[in-house]
Formats: sequence, structure tokens, C-alpha cells
Amino acid sequence: MSEPDPGLPERVLCFAAHPDDIDFGAAGTIAGWTAAGVEVVYCIMTDGDAGGFDPAHRAEIIAMRHEEQRRAAALMGVRDVRFLGQRDGFLEPSHEVIKQVVALIRELRPGIVLAMHPERNWDRLQKSHPDHLACGEAVTRAVYPALENPYAYPELADEGLLAYKLPHLWLYAGPSERENHFVDVTDHVEQKLAAIRVHSSQHPDLDAMDRTVRGFLRDTALRAGFQTGRSAEAFHVVTVNGPRTIAGF
Repeated sequence: MSEPDPGLPERVLCFAAHPDDIDFGAAGTIAGWTAAGVEVVYCIMTDGDAGGFDPAHRAEIIAMRHEEQRRAAALMGVRDVRFLGQRDGFLEPSHEVIKQVVALIRELRPGIVLAMHPERNWDRLQKSHPDHLACGEAVTRAVYPALENPYAYPELADEGLLAYKLPHLWLYAGPSERENHFVDVTDHVEQKLAAIRVHSSQHPDLDAMDRTVRGFLRDTALRAGFQTGRSAEAFHVVTVNGPRTIAGF
């Protein structure tokens, strides 16, 4: 790994509802980060046990999807993948989940937390699986105020996981009207697609998936105003704590 770029955070923590969500939503950006020396950690909230198409895989689907995600992460330069173990299709922004999120962010203290968007996308409802929305809502609730409140989940402080003020929250897979930051991922498209292909248990037609993702990336680049032929990923970037932040406002 190269030396970290001084303009980038030392560490990024990425949340997703299911194995493969992060690869569809942000793998190109993540590949760029790791190539620049940023440490990236994944946290997958559910086990993906409701995924897949082959009935023969039911008994082993959780282990299969964990392994697929670890292999896909490795292609992006990500070595650390955590699983919260929530049930696929039943994820809720409960205090159990929020506490898990707060604990992990306090442990790793990243410069950026990346998560799925908590708002529904009516233009393409498939981006807004209820687990996706729950992932975004749980992370957003965790980031403020619980993460930086020393009196929230005091048992975490007792374990040495002290309050932390997160600089930036990046949200992906949200409504297009919320997009305010675009990343040119042209140099990492093949790497991203290779990671998605690892999740073969989820994609009965890999060629169609490949064409569709390439099209989405090109369309996003056009929305961003990039040169024709480029590929991009889109985010809603929120500054949680910056120079102009006033505590409690």
C-alpha cells in the first residue's frame, strides 16, 4: 500500500445492509482510497440469509455470502470486514443496532463514515430496500448525537470506547436530488465489476449485471458534468463536525 495522501482521511468505515451493497454503491471510490493509502473497513449489517436464487444454497448461504464479501473486499484492498449478524429483511434502526454502530465508530475513529442513504429513491425503488433505509437511519442516528455524547450508552465509555466527533458522513444509493459529490471512478471500473462478479450467488445473469452497472456509472458521470465516456459514483456528503459546527446546533 502506498503512503496516505495528506488530503485524505487515514481511515474510512463503510456500512452496508447486505453483502454486495457496498460493491454496487461505492467500490470504485473505495478502490481509489485504498490505492492512495487509506485504510478502509467494511461493516455489513445483515448476514444476507434471504439472498440468492438457488434452493440448494439455503443451508450454506450465510457462509457463502460472508466469503463472497471478504473476497470482493480484498479486490478493493480492504482487509477488515465486520458482520453485525442481523437477519436479512428484518434490519431496523433499533437501539441494539445503533449501539453496535456507535461502538464500532468509536473503536476505529474514522475520518469518514460511508453508509447507505436513509431516504427512499422513488425513481428506482430497488435502491431502497427496507434494509438499506434502516442501515442509513441507524448510522445517521448513531453519528449524531450518540457517537459524540459521552452519556449515551455509558457502558461503552466504561469499556474504553470514548465519545468521538465524526468529521464527515458520506451516503450512497440515495435519491439523485440529494447528490452533492461525484467521484470519477473511470480508472477503477474493471476492479469494481470484478468485485461485483464475486457475488455470483446473487446474480444469475452476470453479463446483464455488467452492462447495467457500466450504464449506471456512465449516466452518473453525465449527471456530474464529466467528460463523455467517463464513469462516476455519486454521494450525499454531510459535514457533521467542521470549522463552522457549533455543539448542539
